[in-house]
Order: sequence, then C-alpha cells, then structure tokens
Amino acid sequence: MSSNSFSYNEQSGGGEATELGQEATSTISPSGAFGLFSSDLKKNEDLKQMLESNKDSAKLDAMKRIVGMIAKGKNASELFPAVVKNVASKNIEIKKLVYVYLVRYAEEQQDLALLSISTFQRALKDPNQLIRASALRVLSSIRVPIIVPIMMLAIKEASADLSPYVRKNAAHAIQKLYSLDPEQKEMLIEVIEKLLKDKSTLVAGSVVMAFEEVCPDRIDLIHKNYRKLCNLLVDVEEWGQVVIIHMLTRYARTQFVSPWKEGDELEDNEKNFYESDDDQKEKTDKRKKPYTMDPDHRLLIRNTKPLLQSRNAAVVMAVAQLYWHISPKSEAGIISKSLVRLLRSNREVQYIVLQNIATMSIQRKGIFEPYLKSFYVRSTDPTMIKTLKLEILTNLANEANISTLLREFQTYVKSQDKQFAAATIQTIGRCATNILEVTDTCLNGLVCLLSNRDEIVVAESVVVIKKLLQMQPAQHGEIIKHMAKLLDSITVPVARASILWLIGENCERVPKIAPDVLRKMAKSFTSEDDLVKLQILNLGAKLYLTNSKQTKLLTQYILNLGKYDQNYDIRDRTRFIRQLIVPNEKSGALSKYAKKIFLAQKPAPLLESPFKDRDHFQLGTLSHTLNIKATGYLELSNWPEVAPDPSVRNVEVIELAKEWTPAGKAKQENSAKKFYSESEEEEDSSDSSSDSESESGSESGEQGESGEEGDSNEDSSEDSSSEQDSESGRESGLENKRTAKRNSKAKGKSDSEDGEKEKEKSKTSDSSNAESSSIEDSSSDSESESESESESESRRVTKEKEKKTKQDRTPLTKDVSLLDLDDFNPVSTPVALPTPALSPSLMADLEGLNLSTSSSVISVSTPAFVPTKTHVLLHRMSGKGLAAHYFFPRQPCIFGDKMVSIQITLNNTTDRKIENIHIGEKKLPIGMKMHVFNPIDSLEPEGSITVSMGIDFCDSTQTASFQLCTKDDCFSVNIQPPVGELLLPVAMSEKDFKKEQGMLTGMNETSAVIIAAPQNFTPSVIFQKVVNVANVGAVPSGQDNIHRYEELNFEAP
Repeated sequence: MSSNSFSYNEQSGGGEATELGQEATSTISPSGAFGLFSSDLKKNEDLKQMLESNKDSAKLDAMKRIVGMIAKGKNASELFPAVVKNVASKNIEIKKLVYVYLVRYAEEQQDLALLSISTFQRALKDPNQLIRASALRVLSSIRVPIIVPIMMLAIKEASADLSPYVRKNAAHAIQKLYSLDPEQKEMLIEVIEKLLKDKSTLVAGSVVMAFEEVCPDRIDLIHKNYRKLCNLLVDVEEWGQVVIIHMLTRYARTQFVSPWKEGDELEDNEKNFYESDDDQKEKTDKRKKPYTMDPDHRLLIRNTKPLLQSRNAAVVMAVAQLYWHISPKSEAGIISKSLVRLLRSNREVQYIVLQNIATMSIQRKGIFEPYLKSFYVRSTDPTMIKTLKLEILTNLANEANISTLLREFQTYVKSQDKQFAAATIQTIGRCATNILEVTDTCLNGLVCLLSNRDEIVVAESVVVIKKLLQMQPAQHGEIIKHMAKLLDSITVPVARASILWLIGENCERVPKIAPDVLRKMAKSFTSEDDLVKLQILNLGAKLYLTNSKQTKLLTQYILNLGKYDQNYDIRDRTRFIRQLIVPNEKSGALSKYAKKIFLAQKPAPLLESPFKDRDHFQLGTLSHTLNIKATGYLELSNWPEVAPDPSVRNVEVIELAKEWTPAGKAKQENSAKKFYSESEEEEDSSDSSSDSESESGSESGEQGESGEEGDSNEDSSEDSSSEQDSESGRESGLENKRTAKRNSKAKGKSDSEDGEKEKEKSKTSDSSNAESSSIEDSSSDSESESESESESESRRVTKEKEKKTKQDRTPLTKDVSLLDLDDFNPVSTPVALPTPALSPSLMADLEGLNLSTSSSVISVSTPAFVPTKTHVLLHRMSGKGLAAHYFFPRQPCIFGDKMVSIQITLNNTTDRKIENIHIGEKKLPIGMKMHVFNPIDSLEPEGSITVSMGIDFCDSTQTASFQLCTKDDCFSVNIQPPVGELLLPVAMSEKDFKKEQGMLTGMNETSAVIIAAPQNFTPSVIFQKVVNVANVGAVPSGQDNIHRYEELNFEAP
C-alpha cells in the first residue's frame, strides 16, 4: 500500500524524496484504506512547522506542497490558520500561493477568513496587479452578508484600476456579490455600465457575463457599446466570445427588423374608382418598404464570420446559432462547413453539434445536403451519435439521394448494435412516409426483413409495416397474410400485438385467415403477454361483429378466459367488450353502435422528427439539448415590426483634426475654392456618425482625383481624410499603383516652391509625432490598442494626400527619402478618432490618393496561364437536376474594365427540359456590380451550355450572392473570387521593377521560408506554381535564383 502511495506522489520531484516518503507512509490508516483523500496529524504538523519557519524557502516549499495536495483532490482545510498567517508575507511568490489557497477555502472557513479581512483590504492597494486581483477574489469568496459594503467598495475601486486584469476580476466579483445580496443590484448596474465602456479585450467577456447575470433586460446599457463589442470580438478570449455572441444575438433580435421578409413588397398600385385620395395615401403608407439591412446588423454578421474558424467548438457553435437566428437565410449556409468540421471532435462535442444540426436540417435541409456523406455512421460511433446521424440523414432525404441512403440503411440493419438496427428500421419507415416514390420499395424491403434471424429486427419491422399499411391498407392484402404466418415464430410481444391489430383492422379483407388466427390465439391465450391479450380481445370483438357465424363461440371462450385473468386491465376490457357486443337485457344504447366503434376508420400515424418542436429554443443552449426550459434560460424575442431608433448606438467623439493642419492654410482653403471649402467646414464643425464621415471622405477623394485644383484644394482635403478609418488608409495604399499613370501627368508648379512646402509639412509632422509619442508614453494601461491603430491609420491618410501634391510635380529620385519611409510609420495621437467602416462605394473615390509617381512603362499583358479548375456554383441535388459550375478565364471582361470575367457552365442532369434559366434577385455588398447573362429559354435533358458574366468585386474577396432561377424554382448561389483572380499581369523591365519595389519598403514587405523537394525548385516549376494561383506576369531576371512577378489591381485604369 505504501509503495502505491509513494508512486502517486512521486511526480512532485526528487528533491523532496524524504518528505514525500514520510507523507506516503503516513497515509496508511489503521483500517487499511487507501490514503488519497485522508489526512494525518503528523503530515500536517510537518507542513505547519514549515509555514511557521523564518525561512521563506521553507514556507514556499510548504505552500507548493499544499497547493499540490489541493490539485490532487486532498483536503487541506485544517491548514487554514497556518496558511492565513502568511497572507502578509513580503515574498511575492508565497503571497500568490497563499491567495490561491484562500480562494479555495475562504467560503468554508469564513470565520477565520474574516479575521484577516484588514489584510485583504490592504492588499487591494498592493503595487502588484496579481496580488490586488487575488485579494479581490478572496474577498468576494467570503460569502458573509456583513462584509457586503466592504465588497461593494472594493469592486468600485477595482473597476477603476489601471490594470485590465484587476478590472476583469472586479467583473467576476460583481456576480458573486449579486448572488449574495440581490438588493445591491442598482449599484452593481452602475459598475457594469462603467466597465462596459472599457476598451480592453481582457475585460469585455467578463463584464458581459456580469451583465447577463445581473441585468440581462437592460438593453439600453449595450447601445453605446454595441459597435465596440462587435469590433473587439475577434480579440476577446474564447469563453468571453461565447458570452458576448449569445448576448448580441438577443440584442439583434430586439433592435433590428427581420432579414427573412425580403420581397414582401405589395404590388397593388391601381387606385380603386371610388377610393379617395386620403384612402389611397393611407394605403400607400401601409405598404411594406423593401428590406435594407441596418449597417450595425451587417457589422455584427461580418465581424463574427472569422470566428467560424475558431479552434474552440463552443465559439463555432455560438457563431452558428447567431447566423441561424439573425442572418438572412441566403447567408446562413456558410455555417454548415464549420459545423461539419466539429464532427471530428470528441463524442460529447459531436452529440451537441449533431443535435443542433438535426434541428436546422428540418427547416433548411439544403445547407447540409452537400455534406451528406459526413453524416454516414461509423462503426466506432457510440449509439447516441449513430441515432442522431440517422435522424439527420432522414431529414436530408429527398428524391435525388434516397436510393443512396437506402443502400446505406441496408448495411446499418445488419449492425450488431440492436438498438441502432431498430432505429434504422424506424428511419426507413419515416423515409417511406415522407417520399411517396419509394414507399413501395421501403415496404418490400421491410417485408424481406421479416425473414431475418434476429428477432428484434423482425419485431421492429412488423411495427413499422403496421404504420405504413395504415396509410394504404387496401393495396397490401398479401403482406397482411404473410405477417399472419409469422405469428407462429415471432415471440416479441409488441410485434405479435401489431400483427393482431393489423388482422383485426383488415378482418373483412382476409375473411379466411382472421378466424384461424383467432383460433390459434385462443389456445395460447393464458400464456401470452398482457399486451397481446388485449389485442386478442379486440380481434375477437371485431370478428364477432363481422363474422359471428364462425367466431361466436371462439369469442365467448376468450371472453370467459379474460374474465378471470390476473391482470385487472384485461378483466375490465373483457367486461366492457362483453356488454358492448353481446346483446342482453342490460345492454345499453351503445350496443347498437358497437360496429362503428370497433371498426371506425383510424387516422394513419404521423411519423415526425423528435427535433421538430425544439426550434423555439435558442440553438446551442441547455434548454435546446434537454428540450425543456432550463433555469436561467433567456428566450429570444420576436423580430420587431419597426426597427427602434438606430441613433442610440452613435457615440460622440471629440475630433481634433484641425490641430493637424497648419493655421495659415485654412485661409487659403476659403479663398481658393469656395465650393469645396464649405463642405469641409461643415464636416469639421459637425459631430456626426460614421456614415457622414465616410461621405465627406468621398468628397475629399474626388478633389484629389481631379489633380488640377492646386495646393489649396489638396490641403483642404486633409481634415476630411484624417477622419477616415484604418480601412481607408489601407485602401488608399492599394489605389496608389492603379493611378500611377494619371498622377504622373499632373505636374504643375516649380520645384523650389514644392521644396519649401515639403519642409514646412515635415516639420509639422515631426513635432506632432513627438508630442503624440510623449503623451502616449504617459497614458494608462487601460487604453485600447485599437485606438492607436485607428489614429495612426487616419493620420497616415493625411500624409498620403500631402505627398501626392508634391509627387505630382516632383521627379522621382533613385533613393528612397525619409519622408517615403515616414508614410508607413504608425504615428499615434492622444485623442481617439472615430473609426467608421469604409463602404466599398467609396473605393473609386480614393483613386486620387498616391504615395509616389510611377514610370509609364507599365502595360497589361496577356495571362501566362489559365487554370482549368472549376468551382461548384450549384450542385445538381440542390438545384433539382440543374447543375452549374464556374471558372475564371483570365480574359478582359467585355462588360466593363473593372469587372472580372466569369464563365458559367449549366448542365441539365434530369430527363426533362428546364426552361427560362436566368439570374434572379441579387444581394450584393455596397458598390459591387454584376452584369448578368441573357436568359436561356430552355435547356434540353442532358444538355449543357456555357455563358459569360462580369462582376466588379470592388477590389475585395467579398462574396457576390444572387439567385439562379428557372421557370419553377430559385436557388441561392454565391461566387467568392480567389485573391489571385483579382489581378492583371503586367509586363515591365527588371530596372523598372526594382524602382517600383524600392517604394514598397517597410510594412509592405513580406518574407517567408518555403521548404520543398529539390525538383520543385526549378524555374519552370516555380513559374507554374505561381501563375496557377495568381494572374501575374513574370519579370525578366538577370539572376537564375531570383524570380520576379508583377501585377496590377483589376480596377486599375
């Protein structure tokens, strides 16, 4: 026994071998029990002496052992007095371990913990953030009402702490205090409101959890923080992401209108003859407007999409339920691939994911049909997983795939898992009722199973056949006769009872067999199961009413047997039937209607999915899993008819853009160009939302695009460009290359003038850089990283516009100047600027921005390689026989210079003609354009046709969603371009390439090491690999070991 104990504790290390040996031997109790959870006085005395030692090393060693005991599940509560004495230790390491111990046992040893409460309060002021946080955790773990005021004060102080880790622990303490004293709710809500404004990703998840626990109905607290939470979501820790996503799902259902009511606009435009103008106006007002998604609604959907790639299954599940509950139905399909990926996880995760997929597949089976094979059952799956996969396969079954599924089910029936085999037979029955084309096939297959050796399979088949025959009994007399013969061999009570019920219901269709069956059953009546006895009585009653000549005596014999049966249900049924069918003096009025009562037409059973009634629960919740409302479940509200005021989510931000513009230039702006200066003044004076800032940005972009307005116009755009978000900075960088030719032509003023202005601007920027950096150094830890990023990006756009004015008129030198490098140097400012999302429609307006001039030798060349790989646009199963594939031919688009050419091949895989194939409703992001192909009148069976279309993707990989329609149906499809297809190959010399490359130093440089086989490093292989994934042009190289490629963006002029 001692050796076992020693080996269990051996992992603590060899340095403590003697102590561990003592600990191991001391764990042997007189009763001989294994000492894992037992404690011993000698062992604890040893630890107590070490804790009272004057040496910190001994105390630290003792605390490590105690924490190790707790980790192994041992009880260390009696060491509390000795441990709590060391809470004031000056050694940080000891202090940390003491607090770990106290958090564990403070709730159990409340009286002793209260004695040290002054020490905990002092620790709240400790310089070390870990100690401050640990002290707050211990304080909140002492669940005594008398210290509630102290806890409240500590939480308030911690919520204003400079360390985000301490503020995070303050959010955790809020929930503990609320559960201890709910009367503190109002004061806690004030702290939650304060913490919700926190810009740290460390705090966000914890404070939202506190919000959900304390005041989930106070949606007004979320309004101002909604956009911030959406933007921080990607950087929050995983469990915080889950909490925030669930909260934002509920928020979206209360603040936005339903995206599922598209196309509901009324088309009744005729005015009735007797209708007055007022009536007509009222009627017009009542009409529903076309649906347009709220930008904040779109922000939430867009920012959660990357989390579908999360490694945490709970995060993926949370995003999936968000898309399911709040996104347009055409966009919910992207969750299917991520959910199927989770099926590779452990069985517990699989169980929850499959339950949610089972619910989804009932309403929108199309999104999971492409992954049908992922739900095939594996031999290693546990029964609960197999049953759920069967459920999903049943939901996904349709005319196109039922033959494949039935072959799969045939294999499952032979499984050694009898419960699974029985569930498969039930599944076949459901498929037979849902798809009428295969009802007969399924019925014949089930009849074949009646000869199976396994009795459970036969019994389940009988039960399912009974349900199927109820749907059309007149057509299957032979099957009923076949089942009657099985009574001699089948012993399972449920199966025997089902056969007897079938024969009784159809006794008039089998007049020769039914009396004989009753005769056999009368012989074995006393030995049958109670369930079978009840059906024998029913069969006798039905035959007595329809064929009394042959069965009168038999029925009376059976009724006499039932009269003295041991089971009271059978005795009651016997008395009831006797009074109903055998007329006598005491018979009531009901005996006249006995035949109608027993032989009434019974409705066919409705075979439904057990997951059909779960859709009213939010996916991914415990309530959905259990199919009952769990404690604490918050129901999703219905979509509002009219969206609440969206302006409540606007956040006022103090703008200091004017400080960046030299004072003397403001007058030049007003005098030089009145039209543009007015628009800029309005923008600077207004404290507007992100939308208005984007619009003003587009105006300034137009000024830069003209290229002929002079210095004042270019400078007047500085204020507006400084308000652009980080995206606008990146987009303007991309536009530089596109507008190279145009900017090189705009040369106007003397070089000396430009030189002076450049010096003036560089001084201004340098001073502002120094000022901002000094302020940033003194800022607190609570400042968000996203603030500085947005500030530096917006500042960069301002500098880019300044440089464009000079570079349009100054010839490019060979060396890279310091100002060029400064353009890419992030500069942060002390005040946060708004970061509105740049809409794609403004991308064209940014073409005037440029960092440097470019040589005019760039020319677009023909593609070096055209890949033949095609992408599935519409699967034939989803398209009801219509299949569509597309590929990128890498040819100039005939529909527009900015459009990407796409060729679509349509195939008719059915045996009938498909008519009127055309593009239906288009759901494109803002700024994206599409030129559709002409409608196709008809496509013959097994026919194929290739059409061309063009899409302007706005220089992004956003998905173009639209509907591919036929005469009868519409199918939602989407095209997402690979980045390599948004480029154009360029022909240029090596010298010009190096010149262009020199301007893209710093943050535009990317390097990576690729390890491959030697045969893959030949020039031809490298060239083939590169042009296969990107439409680039090869640049002639004077060195064999260097390969250069050049491209232009597709939207370049």
